[in-house]
Amino acid sequence: MWDPKQYSLFREARRRPFFDLLAQVNALAPARVVDLGCGTGDLTLALAERWPEAEILGVDSSAAMLADAQTKHASSRVRFLQADLARVPLPGPASVLFSNAAIHWLDDHAALLAHLAGLLSPGGTLAFQIPANFEAPSHRCVEEVRALPRFASALRDVRRGHAEPLAFYLDHLVGLGFTVEAWDTTYLHVLPGENAVLQWLLGTTLRPIVTALGPEEGAAFLDTLRPLLQSDYPARPYGTPFPFTRRFVVATRVSSA
Repeated sequence: MWDPKQYSLFREARRRPFFDLLAQVNALAPARVVDLGCGTGDLTLALAERWPEAEILGVDSSAAMLADAQTKHASSRVRFLQADLARVPLPGPASVLFSNAAIHWLDDHAALLAHLAGLLSPGGTLAFQIPANFEAPSHRCVEEVRALPRFASALRDVRRGHAEPLAFYLDHLVGLGFTVEAWDTTYLHVLPGENAVLQWLLGTTLRPIVTALGPEEGAAFLDTLRPLLQSDYPARPYGTPFPFTRRFVVATRVSSA
């Protein structure tokens, strides 16, 4: 259901949190670095450049995204694997698990953190960032349209993203034997073009929805959503301001607890 072309419309705005997270990872000479939710693999290459001696593995659940990654970026040192991020099979312990805007799609973050902790070698690092704007007007608008009788039954089982509070990640990771740095950053993007926030959401949040509804009902959903977003995010002569909060965690494993 993921569309690499749509996701790339706001490429630079989506890339920045990746590099803000990477700047806080202090691993010196990791043997194996895993990019969880690697998408098209463009940013996986940044991990390969940061750690030129490491084995790099990009993991994603989307065949469409990985088709781009395999074609453009696979090499003897950079490999890609299609797998469920909640049950990643690794050939051995990872030195760094890195995830940019992916694990918010997964349920039960307590179980997920325990699973990921078990994939790391002692001294290894788990670094991830996820959207933390699920109470923002953009998502409230989406939820308002989802709840309409025309769409509600078809979308009942369509997944939503979510983020736990910062303290949740701190408490669970400390309990798993990690030292933890965790913080939120709110970016104020200025999006170009018409219906800019709708176009942004079509790259991520709306993909499961329009896929489940199909072409005709998906178009009706977007037609209903569009004016709500335009009201909450009015365009300015220079673009559409779009505040977006992201949650960052960098955790280093200091024991096998």
